[in-house]
Amino acid sequence: MSFKAVLCNFAAVAAVTALSAGPASAESMLQGFKRLSTVASTIPNNGDLNPYAVFVAPAFSGVIQKGDVLVDNFNNGKNLQGTGASIVLVNPETRAMKLFAKLPQNLSQCPGGIGLSTAMAMLRSGWVIVGSTPSTDGTTATKGQGCLLVFDSNGKLATVWADAEINDPWGNMAVVDKGDSATLFISMSGFDVLSADIKDKKGESVTVRKATVMRLQLKIAPGAPPKVVNRTVVASGLAQRADKDVFLIGPTGLALIGSTLYVSDTADNRILAIPDALKRTTSAGAGRTVTHDGMLKRPLALVATPNGHLLTTNGKNGQIVEIDPADGKQLAARWVDTDQAQQPPGNGDLFGLALSPKGDAIYYVEDDTNMLAKVSK
Repeated sequence: MSFKAVLCNFAAVAAVTALSAGPASAESMLQGFKRLSTVASTIPNNGDLNPYAVFVAPAFSGVIQKGDVLVDNFNNGKNLQGTGASIVLVNPETRAMKLFAKLPQNLSQCPGGIGLSTAMAMLRSGWVIVGSTPSTDGTTATKGQGCLLVFDSNGKLATVWADAEINDPWGNMAVVDKGDSATLFISMSGFDVLSADIKDKKGESVTVRKATVMRLQLKIAPGAPPKVVNRTVVASGLAQRADKDVFLIGPTGLALIGSTLYVSDTADNRILAIPDALKRTTSAGAGRTVTHDGMLKRPLALVATPNGHLLTTNGKNGQIVEIDPADGKQLAARWVDTDQAQQPPGNGDLFGLALSPKGDAIYYVEDDTNMLAKVSK
């Protein structure tokens, strides 16, 4: 489909979705977000597809302007999952997109190669950190262990973190950034994942409860890449499984409110709370269930809102869902993708999620059209 056709199709969809919000209360942030629009294509010149991570730049550094939206791609130009190797920068004001970084798929420092996941963040010091959950043929049969990659703000690879505790960095990162130090929370979803061809009694691929959430504490010296000075597994025993359609299902969304880390436990269709996440020295296991099922349809990316709520994208329909973590109430579900080519509409289209700096727009990616889009007031 041409870019012009995509825009025309999106405009037709927007006319419907603007009126298609789920139930909302006066306390809902989503209630005031009604205007849908595309921002830019996420396909770079190498043809990479399937945008995953979405992160808004917190600072001016190198080629990055504050407020730019960084998006990475999980698929290559042949649409094979776990083979995407590019990060693009989108200026939401001009809607211009440019390539930020591109890697060879076979990178020796990263076990299994390159397939950029939704685990991505940019620090105020300019460093961009992104996870790789790689495959060589687009399936988990050839899934590698992966790694974490650190780029400078001009898109040059500076260092690679890889060891036994880093196994398929998967979910969007929660970040506490103090400039000369930072704390990252990253989910790992690749430990002993079985082939998607191995089925359980329900006919689904086998769930293995070995996924973790790791806290990395970093030190950042002027002009030098971040160094990991401490690491702690703060959650463990979470569900993960291979999937023929979406490659891997594991804990995807991470958001920090105060000292509590919230995790979208995607395979079990729930949101978890991990207490004392910034200081704890041991794993909380699966923590506490905040909410489950209801409007949640395989929750993916997770962000905290200015009013202390949570937003998550649904993997099995085209909705963003808002949750009050204080009582677990699901406040609203807004349709942002009603592509009728999927059933339910928008099924499999959404993934990454981020708020604009002013909190007046919600950025998300549409995997069906390979576009960065937003819903705004």
